Amino acid sequence: MTHDTDAGFGTQAVHSGRGYTGNTGAVMPPVYLTSTFEQGNADGFDYTRSGNPNFRLLQESIAALEGSQFATCFASGVSAITAVISTLKSGDLVLAEENLYGCTYRLFERVFNKFGVQARYVDLTREENWEQIRQARPALVWLESPTNPLLKIIDIAGIAKVAAEAGAATVVDNTFASPYLQRPLELGATLSLASSTKYINGHSDALGGVVATNDPVWHKRMDFAQKALGLQPSPFDAWLITRGKRTLALRMERHCANALELARFLEGHAGIRSVRYPYLPSHPQYELARRQMSGGSGIVIAELDAPTDKTLEFCRKLRLFTLAESLGGVESLVCHPATMTHAGVPPSVRRAVGISDGLIRFSVGVEDAADLRRDIEQALTEVLR
Repeated sequence: MTHDTDAGFGTQAVHSGRGYTGNTGAVMPPVYLTSTFEQGNADGFDYTRSGNPNFRLLQESIAALEGSQFATCFASGVSAITAVISTLKSGDLVLAEENLYGCTYRLFERVFNKFGVQARYVDLTREENWEQIRQARPALVWLESPTNPLLKIIDIAGIAKVAAEAGAATVVDNTFASPYLQRPLELGATLSLASSTKYINGHSDALGGVVATNDPVWHKRMDFAQKALGLQPSPFDAWLITRGKRTLALRMERHCANALELARFLEGHAGIRSVRYPYLPSHPQYELARRQMSGGSGIVIAELDAPTDKTLEFCRKLRLFTLAESLGGVESLVCHPATMTHAGVPPSVRRAVGISDGLIRFSVGVEDAADLRRDIEQALTEVLR
């Protein structure tokens, strides 16, 4: 299928990323498990590190879903982040939202900082802080929306406009929303980045990352990083993710519906100190979330009035929510950010941005919501009695 911009999202998700069927008539493309290609082939492939039919099909698929001209796939979300930061030089500044994925923070502080790339963290939900973009004139403005794990919603269009005026590129980590709920490039971002391991694939069986853009210069930089830094995925992972994204629309509808129901349930529970979900009216950026996203996604955070040991005890008593890293799969997961995804962030930094020891992140799956609700109820009853 060609890149048909008139087709609906669900149609593009199902039909994009099909090709290389030869004379077989295969409805689904095969996996090209080859490291090298004969020179002079009609499709221009030479070595899988610099290109493979499964990469190309995945990239065409993601570009269709993001509404972008270009997309480059990588071995993981962290590989995609690495590809973007690797384009910077010593002395460059990244102005970033203060609540970032722990591995992004670690890359800035413990890897690229050694090469002279500086990161400064500010609360970008506060419009008065946007003035720092104008003053600092960074090379990149780095956003997540919703953020991990606090689900802060950032005004992508507003910040992208200020960043463009300051000569900075805007990067949006769109992992928590997916292109089904939010298209950062249409809001003015330069790059839309995601861990395709999560919602895009949706089955917890492959690692991947992707960067989409409409800027030819940035596209060339991403393709160069994929090849030169060895950040490419395996052909099989690319095939799995291309397969997984075909049901993205259906899965996201169920994730959103289940998460909203559980968020409402948790918000009314006496044992919970606070709940945050983008489509709850109590969310501090609720109106922005409704404008910027077509649904609240599948992540809910709740804070127990409990120390670390009791919070982890609650997580372990859940039967349908597996205590595990990651998110976005069809199965429900629960995570304790302070000891898991953000354990590498210094405790003082965690506390300053609002990641407490009682904070829990639910990745709400596509199971029956009533069963998930009962599971949470029994675990809360056990721990908080």
